[in-house]
Amino acid sequence: MTTEFITAADGVKIAWERLGVAGDAPLAVLVHGFGSSRGQNWKSTGWYSTLTEAGFAIVAMDLRGHGMSDKPRDPASYGHERMAGDVSAVMDAAGAARAFLCGYSMGGFIALRLAAAHSGRVAKLALAGVGAHYLHGPRIADPASRDTLAEALETDDPSTLTDKRAIMFRAFAEQPGKDRFALAACMRAMSPRLPNETLAQFTQAVLVVCGDRDDISGNPDELAAQFRHGSAVTVADRDHMSAVGDRRTRNAVAEFFRR
Repeated sequence: MTTEFITAADGVKIAWERLGVAGDAPLAVLVHGFGSSRGQNWKSTGWYSTLTEAGFAIVAMDLRGHGMSDKPRDPASYGHERMAGDVSAVMDAAGAARAFLCGYSMGGFIALRLAAAHSGRVAKLALAGVGAHYLHGPRIADPASRDTLAEALETDDPSTLTDKRAIMFRAFAEQPGKDRFALAACMRAMSPRLPNETLAQFTQAVLVVCGDRDDISGNPDELAAQFRHGSAVTVADRDHMSAVGDRRTRNAVAEFFRR
């Protein structure tokens, strides 16, 4: 696989790659979670092999602020609508007018924005690591929660942190190759959720998958119930970080796309 780049309208370069796109194989577009990358979220966790073995071609990207893409440090460079536009632009570059779309965590928020704005581009939508907390509760898109996490990413002394989620996000952001200040800007720009009325208008099938110990996402059933053709899968004994690579999560999405 070769890394390719597009340049967004605001000049930010977006890295992406394709696997097996040539031919008649159906295409799955993968949108990773906050602080991750296409390699960390999808390739290293077995998604590439699961989906290609199920007969799918893959397009995966590094969201702005992540991976090999540019990492602006201004919150104005982020937001879910802008990042959904990047996904659409990558699909254009790949020659994909329509595809199966899977987003994990923040990638799910972005995938929802793309499906709402351009329904015809999304054949089916899989939301993993997104659950009832998208609708209510301690969501990352809540301004107070967002500020707490952004400040945790920016602080010079992480030993002062006491919030469990803030500690987890800071440790994740300090992994090699990541820019915690760019991630803080991305965190500050998280968009409000889509209203229930918008979710109810989705015409494509939507699958929601979460671990039963995922206190960041919440349970999948309540979110799935908002969609006209929604279904839910709960992965036993997995939290937000461990559910992403679980074969049950991967298989549930692959089987959903194949139906």
